[in-house]
Amino acid sequence: MNSIPFSTRHITLATATIHPDSFQDQPRFNATTTLAAAGGRALVLGGGGSTGNAWLIGVTAGLFETGVDVTGADLIIGTSAGSTAAAQITGASPTQLFADTLAAVSVAQKAPPGTEKGQAPVLPVDHLGRIKKIIAAAQNPAEMRHRLGASALEMESALDGSWSTRWRSTVAARLPCQDWPEQEVVITAVDATTGEPVMFDRHSGVDLADAVAASCSSGLPYRIGDNAFIDGGYRRSGENADLAAGFERVLLLSPFGGKSLQPLAWGLQLSAQLEELDAGGSRVETISPDTSAEYMFGANAMDLSMRPSAARAGYEQGKALAERLGEFWH
Repeated sequence: MNSIPFSTRHITLATATIHPDSFQDQPRFNATTTLAAAGGRALVLGGGGSTGNAWLIGVTAGLFETGVDVTGADLIIGTSAGSTAAAQITGASPTQLFADTLAAVSVAQKAPPGTEKGQAPVLPVDHLGRIKKIIAAAQNPAEMRHRLGASALEMESALDGSWSTRWRSTVAARLPCQDWPEQEVVITAVDATTGEPVMFDRHSGVDLADAVAASCSSGLPYRIGDNAFIDGGYRRSGENADLAAGFERVLLLSPFGGKSLQPLAWGLQLSAQLEELDAGGSRVETISPDTSAEYMFGANAMDLSMRPSAARAGYEQGKALAERLGEFWH
């Protein structure tokens, strides 16, 4: 892929903002943030569940410890588990995050987000089956997002209304810093009511923990004020690499390796996004888990006991790729 000439370019991202007078006010989705992309570097962190988050931390740490620090990218785009990773690597050293992941107590049981020991799961038993049926019934991406949001809101109506509070506490505990970093970080989500894509950043008036909680809300909707949001992976894909358009160099970390449940005819798949970036002059490098580690990222993506193994697999990949990626990144 050829690099673009060094010239001042800009991209504009739609973001959600909340009126500063009250956190409970309705988010407004007509604000924009303009990012300069002159010779810029973008880091894209895709979704992939709990093991995907651990793998992202491992890759970042492996690169960091061999002289390639990707945490200083001009733009970091985080989706779902990648949104957590984006908040983590901009708030603490990758080395420390990696060590903490390895030191965490392994949990043998599988549990959906927000489920605590002794509680009944809040999601349907066949969560994946529910999503597949919704996608199969949709005629286009907008209808898919709207149906997914409606399904999430319907599930929420049967509960006591405390899930968002509990989920926020869970997410906030994972973040080394509760404040948005000074560098540009964009976190994706989808409005559960309208089905419209949403991008949060430090100008949005939304707390970092709330933005991450919204982006990771793959089952139930997460509420910010009077609005509800679902997983950012439903915006376009689990990576949303198209948001890096205009940047000279794009490093994409994809725990799911571009796998998608959406019809190829919709053109939302990762390969289509990479073609768009290439056509726009961006140089792109993509890292996905080795085939030997793929078993940790499908049905096992929420198995907390696999996080240390996923982190180690990512760490070894990062170290092995550091020399080649160093030339690309620097």
